[in-house]
Amino acid sequence: MNLSTLDLVIIFSFFALTLLIGIFTAKKAGKGFNEYFLSGRNMPWWLLGISMVATTFSADTPNLVTDIVRKNGIAGNWVWWAFLLTGMLTVFVYAKLWRRSGFSTDLEFYELRYGGKAAAFLRAFRAIYLGIIFNILILASVLLAGIKISATMLGMSAVETVVIVSVITLIYTVLGGLRSVILTDLFQFAIAMVGAIFAAIYVVNLPEVGGLSQLLAKPELQDSLRFLPEFNDTTAWVSLLIIPLAVQWWAVWYPGAEPGGGGYIVQRMLAAKDEKHAVKASLLFNIAHYGIRPWPWILIALASMVVFPDLEALRTAFPNVEDSVINDDMAYPAMLTFLPAGLLGLVLASLIAALMSTLSTHLNWGASYAVHDFYHRFIRPKAKDSELVTVGRLFTVFIMIAAAFLALVLQNALQVFQIILLIGAGTGLLFILRWFWWRINALSEISAMVISFISALLFTVVLPKYSEFWSDFPEHYRLLLSILITTVGWITVTLLTKPEKDSILINFIQKVKPHLFGFKTVVQRNGLDTKSLKPSNFTKELSAMFAGVFMVYAALFGTGFWIYGLWTQALIATSIFVLCGWFIHKSRHQLY
Repeated sequence: MNLSTLDLVIIFSFFALTLLIGIFTAKKAGKGFNEYFLSGRNMPWWLLGISMVATTFSADTPNLVTDIVRKNGIAGNWVWWAFLLTGMLTVFVYAKLWRRSGFSTDLEFYELRYGGKAAAFLRAFRAIYLGIIFNILILASVLLAGIKISATMLGMSAVETVVIVSVITLIYTVLGGLRSVILTDLFQFAIAMVGAIFAAIYVVNLPEVGGLSQLLAKPELQDSLRFLPEFNDTTAWVSLLIIPLAVQWWAVWYPGAEPGGGGYIVQRMLAAKDEKHAVKASLLFNIAHYGIRPWPWILIALASMVVFPDLEALRTAFPNVEDSVINDDMAYPAMLTFLPAGLLGLVLASLIAALMSTLSTHLNWGASYAVHDFYHRFIRPKAKDSELVTVGRLFTVFIMIAAAFLALVLQNALQVFQIILLIGAGTGLLFILRWFWWRINALSEISAMVISFISALLFTVVLPKYSEFWSDFPEHYRLLLSILITTVGWITVTLLTKPEKDSILINFIQKVKPHLFGFKTVVQRNGLDTKSLKPSNFTKELSAMFAGVFMVYAALFGTGFWIYGLWTQALIATSIFVLCGWFIHKSRHQLY
């Protein structure tokens, strides 16, 4: 594809502005750890919320949604829509607890909530496992999307794409730290959303598609247009809806949707001005992430099913693309090749923005773990702030290089998504309860991690290799089995081992002020003054959580009803959205 002068001007202007922000923020970022990794802890909620949304809007996200829609229809998106429940639980229950803790990273939790060598091991292990190993896997999947987009739209090789994107992202991330990441997220998200919306409008009106009404009337798409799986399809109901809504959201750990919060979402909360800003930032994120963004991607995915009905059609249209890259997730960039000059440049800039936003956040977040929770805590406890910033920049470069090499061997985004779900299966309930149940200890977490990893390895690598039965065993049943084994395992370990010392638990209670119903034994045994702890109203928090869930789903499906021209359903959904939003607004003083 040949880019026009206008396209090139738009793309290079985007690169220039991104680099300028990195240069502008470099001096302030170099002052110390808090500036480099937490932007001084003075960020407003709206900027942090947009940054969270921008981070989760990666170039691989529309590819993943397209992959899902082409394979399982719109209803297939429940595999990630269900995570809204844990998102809203984080907003109204955990966000203020995280900000109240005063941590520099969420991994500090381990040595506040637990004690001894086991707590120290957990912190060190998670710093390397999440900050480097797991983070590299995520970054590689994001780069994979960039490879497919550039191969489809620009004819670039995988190596060319990885080198260009990695170098530019590294420059502004290494220079400016989190402040640079958050500021670039702001305009990157704006470009990404504008590009996605205008691309959807243009693609839907292509002659091959025939406009929105013609698209929605296509006989071959009718099964894919449903918001819920086909009623008579028991397998689809179980795998796409029941398991995600009944089990997956609370039982599975997934980056950006961790039960109880974690990772870069908590990093943004810790960078907020105060608890109120942390709560409002995470609320804005969940509204935008689940309720606003998906429809442009879904419409393009549906249009792709008309233009490229199968993988063979994609191979025919793009004969120079390697066969290993051809998959359903490639249909999204394939549809963008139809865009005209100007709009093509804007959309390419938007995809680059989405790609770089996610890369920069994961680089900064991963390096913060490696520096603060491993290097500073265990290797150089007396290191000066300037040294920590330097080491953080070196870790950033290392993580980027490792992810770039891994990206060259991956095949599709859905493959990575499913691997991550399995690795975290069964750990989610522990992350929710560890704030409220005094019996949970460091060995509980260690056992959950070990059992979850072994289960994932067993069900995805070992058993399928030696057993035809296991190779055909459905993914959703593998997930359920992993959750069951891991949950039973860590609960058993919890009940068979000693709880943490009362002194550790009291310190945790007094600093974080969690809900006390799970700590009554400790409180009564030590005669703690509960009035001074002032825990918030848990009933109100749960009510707000479910109001938030209904509000966002009303926005999501209400938008779909308006697009479908179903006016009555659209008005009902819009009314639910307004009523739930009003309830949350009226309850805000009792929530934070």
